[in-house]
Amino acid sequence: MTKLSNSAVLKITEICDRYKDEPTPLMMILSDIQNEYGYIPLEVQEVVSKKTGISVAEIYGVVTFYSFFSLTPKGKYVIGCCLGTACYVKGAQQVIDKFSEILEIKPGETSKDGMFTLDALRCIGACGIAPAVSINGTVYPKMSVDQVSGIINDYRNKEANA
Repeated sequence: MTKLSNSAVLKITEICDRYKDEPTPLMMILSDIQNEYGYIPLEVQEVVSKKTGISVAEIYGVVTFYSFFSLTPKGKYVIGCCLGTACYVKGAQQVIDKFSEILEIKPGETSKDGMFTLDALRCIGACGIAPAVSINGTVYPKMSVDQVSGIINDYRNKEANA
């Protein structure tokens, strides 16, 4: 188990204190921590538990239930491939398979360079532009397998030129 730095514990405590007067503060606390650190590992959950009195089991249940929380660090670019019915019937599985092949990761994993995380999403509400892919909030409509390589290269080039 990794030991958190004193500054991290202080920051997490500060986040918990923001919501001390809320009747149900957990989602707000976890959301702020996710935004601050990009993920919520067990060590952080233990600090939140000690500060709020909410059991680690309950906190873990919330973190693992909601897809926007993560137990592991995410890449700089989070690629969400919609696999909802409309996207799936229009080839979304082949699109996510192509991302997986090029990045050499499975859905739920982050590339070795820490640049990309690949997520399979159930529905992003973009059925009219299926299959849809979202990268850090930017939606790519009517994705095809042929577009995947170019999109990844665009993001890699953006980093190289930054």
